[in-house]
Amino acid sequence: MKYAIVLGDGMADEPIEALEGKTPLEYAKTPAMDKLSSMGQVGMVHTIPEGMKPGSDTANLSVMGYDPKKYYSGRSPLEALSIGIPMKNTDIAIRCNIVTISEDDVPFEEKTIIDHSSSEISTEDCAVLLEAVRKELEDDTYKFFVGTSYRHCLIWEKGRVVELTPPHDVLEQIIGPHLPKEEALRKMMEKSYDILVNHPINIERKKQGLNPANCCWFWGAGTKPMLSDFKEKTGKKGVMISAVDLLKGIAVGAGMDNIEVEGANGGLHTNYTGKKDAAVKALTEDGYDFVYIHVEAPDEMGHQGSVERKVQAIEFLDERIIGPLYEELTEKGIDFRLLVLPDHPTPIRVRTHTSDNVPYLLYDSSEKTENNLLYNEKEAKKSGHFVEKGHEIIELLFEK
Repeated sequence: MKYAIVLGDGMADEPIEALEGKTPLEYAKTPAMDKLSSMGQVGMVHTIPEGMKPGSDTANLSVMGYDPKKYYSGRSPLEALSIGIPMKNTDIAIRCNIVTISEDDVPFEEKTIIDHSSSEISTEDCAVLLEAVRKELEDDTYKFFVGTSYRHCLIWEKGRVVELTPPHDVLEQIIGPHLPKEEALRKMMEKSYDILVNHPINIERKKQGLNPANCCWFWGAGTKPMLSDFKEKTGKKGVMISAVDLLKGIAVGAGMDNIEVEGANGGLHTNYTGKKDAAVKALTEDGYDFVYIHVEAPDEMGHQGSVERKVQAIEFLDERIIGPLYEELTEKGIDFRLLVLPDHPTPIRVRTHTSDNVPYLLYDSSEKTENNLLYNEKEAKKSGHFVEKGHEIIELLFEK
């Protein structure tokens, strides 16, 4: 038996008036997911432990079978593992987004955060910008490291875990109340704006109608993570397929392999087909028992507040990954179990993550059932199936 998880990050949502009172998942054309739900099990799962913040870090740890209450040590340290930063036990890793804030003539703390991803800036451009920041601000205590797209890392030697606000939680708000209380971090953020606001790359971006990447934003502080080995824990040799450093870092920490897919960028037009091809090859040729295919696009579109693009991201996921993955594994005569779900909701209404339950779909090629349920939030609630502890959902996948 082979196993796969296809995770549409932030795919769950709330009913939206513009979609005839349906959620994006309910409104989107998803023939593959609906077909599999009619032959499998649909239900709801609670991925965010009570008292913890709803993030892709805690939620994906849950889906991977790691109880965040036990294993979570902060978001950025997981990304640091992916980047290859050799963290010491005394280091603090901090996510460094390069974001867009308003350029109006007001004091720094009165500016507004406009875009947490700077129009999904490329890694190549962002690396140049981060280098400009590094030259001015890096010292023996603070070190900058390039990640992917707008997502980068700051290592604070002999630092401490401080409370920091995720930028996507405060979009379109005045930044002052959300700046770090730690004076050194706050000053670096302000200085980064002075360094980047008139950088040639940002001048060119504005000419092209793109948001400038004009400020570093620090969040997600944490200590070096200690995850148990996935294969020892489950008996399955697993591989991660994702464009996002957070997911790659979870895989590294769990002793899993990562597959790099050309053109996979975490955006709406990521290389869906390349991810599917990599998954099929991993399961049928490369000796892996389990693949985790992570797609960031629905979450990004939720943060952008774009109903149309979130629906499109869900349809791309269905058309380019889930449908072909099912068809190709079936044609090869391989017995497999497939789990499809979001990690958390990213509702268009709030443009950030929530802790609400999310729908899951479990299909077993060797044991088809028949029901009339489609795959969406409303239908999953009707099913009566509910996994209360998110880190136990993987046990449902691996139960046979």
